[in-house]
Amino acid sequence: MRRKGYRKVVASFLVLIMVLGILPNVHKASAKEDILNINADAAILVDAESGRVLYGKNIDKVLGIASMSKMMTEYLLLEAIDEGRVSWDQEYAVSEYVWKVSHDTALSNVPLRRDGTYSIKELFEAMTIYSANGATIAIAETIAGSEKNFVQMMNEKAEELGLEDYKFVNSSGLNNKDLKGYHSTGNEDEENVMSARATAKLATTLLTDFPQVLETASIPRKTFREGTEDKIDMENWNWMLPELVYGYEGVDGLKTGTTDFAGSSFTGTAERDGKRYVTVVMNAKGGGDSGYNQARFDETKKMFDYAFSNFDKKEIVPAGYQVKDKEKLAVEKGKENAVAIESKEAITLTVKNGEEENYQPKLVINEDLLNDQGQLTAPVKKGDVVGYLTVEDKDGNAIEFLNANQTRVDVIASESVEKANWFVLSMRGVGGFFGDVWDSVASTVKGWFS
Repeated sequence: MRRKGYRKVVASFLVLIMVLGILPNVHKASAKEDILNINADAAILVDAESGRVLYGKNIDKVLGIASMSKMMTEYLLLEAIDEGRVSWDQEYAVSEYVWKVSHDTALSNVPLRRDGTYSIKELFEAMTIYSANGATIAIAETIAGSEKNFVQMMNEKAEELGLEDYKFVNSSGLNNKDLKGYHSTGNEDEENVMSARATAKLATTLLTDFPQVLETASIPRKTFREGTEDKIDMENWNWMLPELVYGYEGVDGLKTGTTDFAGSSFTGTAERDGKRYVTVVMNAKGGGDSGYNQARFDETKKMFDYAFSNFDKKEIVPAGYQVKDKEKLAVEKGKENAVAIESKEAITLTVKNGEEENYQPKLVINEDLLNDQGQLTAPVKKGDVVGYLTVEDKDGNAIEFLNANQTRVDVIASESVEKANWFVLSMRGVGGFFGDVWDSVASTVKGWFS
């Protein structure tokens, strides 16, 4: 009886140890899955400068994006203006298609006169501030001649920018059935779709390539056609702008999206103290008494609070860094047998406060520069790029980016190694020959006495 009781105690103790060992891992896995408990079908938070993903939920799930599609229309317009193909003061004459869509009061619009003309600048403001759908189609027609041609440009640009998981069927993000029978791409009830990752990548690329978009996206209120009988007061649908009802410090963009298919969605961006973050929420839920619109801003606020309270940019590796035990590379046919190597620049990374010590450097040498013995071949010039340095998470967790690893900096030769002259190379050859002979003799003698 005593022995059985003893065994039960030992077994219980072992089970307790196992449970205590497993629970922290279970908790860690759960936290990793959704540390913020974002109430939406998908969401993502990224550092705008590096593209590092700081939080994600279903980020590769393809969902409706509604008027967040207009970020691509903004990109293509700003690109066309930058290249001189379109100008801000260029006048647009309203087509029947645009006229019909723009007068649908059930949609976000500024009504456009059938016989009127409008500058690209005011159409852009109506699209970016008020999400005006007729104005968006007008811009598409201006750039490409027709919306059909423009949609092709949208999909081609998405591929060029390296986006994945997307499909554009119109310029505005409306459901095709709302286009008055003028839809030219996709099925009658189809809409534009993207993943949260692709949407965030589009947003960060737009901000990087054309940061001037924020000059318009950050306008809280503006009157369209002010001073005329057609004037319309436009309030920005981004109610997180500091001057509006759900104002949040630092928010200056970017684009809301709402349809029955896409739900309440929002791509936001905010900057404080030189730190800019981009968020995407898709089909946000909840919102309390304020419902549909508030939900996307409530969930976005969670991500911004998390980012600004918990993350900062830190220098992980200084410029001129040399990896321990890999400070030099062997050199063939040089005056010296090796060359010192170092990182050309420092590596900075947006990390959680207090966790900068959780990262370690990783050296990658360009194998194409090495011979079969792993040597460079002289001459080697100071500043020659021989590989790159990056950082890894010591805990084994991947550092995830929207694009390729952006913690990569060049590793260069920190000195020059000239090619040795023929005499030195010959003497080395002779020395090598006699060295091999001596090794052979030594081995033979050693064999006599073994």
